[in-house]
Amino acid sequence: MRLLLPVKSAWVAAALLLLASAGCIKVIQPGKSFAAYTPPALPDYALPANWAALPERRDSADAVPPHSGLHDEQAQATADVFFVHPTTYFRRGSWNANLNDLLLNRFTDNSTIRKQASAFNAAGRIYAPRYRQATLFSFFDTQDTNGEQALNLAYTDVKAAFQYYLAHYNQGRPIIIASHSQGTFHATRLLHEFFDNNPQLRKRLVAAYLVGYKVKQDEYQVLKPCADSTQTGCYISWNTVEWGYEYEPFKGATAINPLTWTLDTLTAPATLNKGGVRFDFDKTDPQVVDAKVHDGIVWVHTPKPAGYPRFLLPGRPELRHSFHIADYSLFYLNLRQNAAARVRAYQKQQ
Repeated sequence: MRLLLPVKSAWVAAALLLLASAGCIKVIQPGKSFAAYTPPALPDYALPANWAALPERRDSADAVPPHSGLHDEQAQATADVFFVHPTTYFRRGSWNANLNDLLLNRFTDNSTIRKQASAFNAAGRIYAPRYRQATLFSFFDTQDTNGEQALNLAYTDVKAAFQYYLAHYNQGRPIIIASHSQGTFHATRLLHEFFDNNPQLRKRLVAAYLVGYKVKQDEYQVLKPCADSTQTGCYISWNTVEWGYEYEPFKGATAINPLTWTLDTLTAPATLNKGGVRFDFDKTDPQVVDAKVHDGIVWVHTPKPAGYPRFLLPGRPELRHSFHIADYSLFYLNLRQNAAARVRAYQKQQ
């Protein structure tokens, strides 16, 4: 199995080491069933160590791309961001990650917290819990319920962290929910349990950015996809695929154009792209790609600069043209600008 990523990236090195094989995903399958191993204990979210990002301390969520002129604005923010990170655990030793794994924590911080969560540091104070994330194979486990049980365990942490956040950190402030990939799997469920049928908490929802996983257009009873760039109390979702390619599993998914923030299928030209941030977080590229909503996904033409990786999986042709890993980075500056704009719109409405 191969990941086509920039070779100098630490994320790439880890992924290649753990996923490379003769094309068989079972290389990362845990050796025991879920029931046969003892998962780590439920984390205590009163301990700062169990958070990848907290607004009162220096961490990777404070980062901004070099020479971009951007600044971390969490100290002045009037809203909060609860960010659920994607899968960074690829190992086969257990079904769920251990929060005491310092190498894994460092990898998570230097990759997704720095390169994704940081997009929101102009819009709100960022809270990103560490959680006993399910190993990557959980999403490919179609023969048993091991993967499902691992994901359920991971969600118990995300839920516990959010409950702790509400009780001890939020203090009635407006909330952005943001996530990617496995994080969106959990954040989608979080919105069901805490927002969709809770009018009081729903009033505090600025928006939910549910990126990199299938979120149905009719996912919720009350919450709806955002229709424009400043609507609040709604959710945004997209999955990025190379122009002209279909992805059958995402038919019926919510796809919002991250250059226009609408559901329409008109092509948004690259001139609307404020800038992507390369995978190594070392350079911004204005007008890096265009975008068009198509049948549950967002099409983009191949970015000309290097640093915006695709995801190739042997035997999975529907993923060969996916820009899943670059869902955030291709639209980084537009996302940053939009999150701040929605907070301002929320404040005016209040």
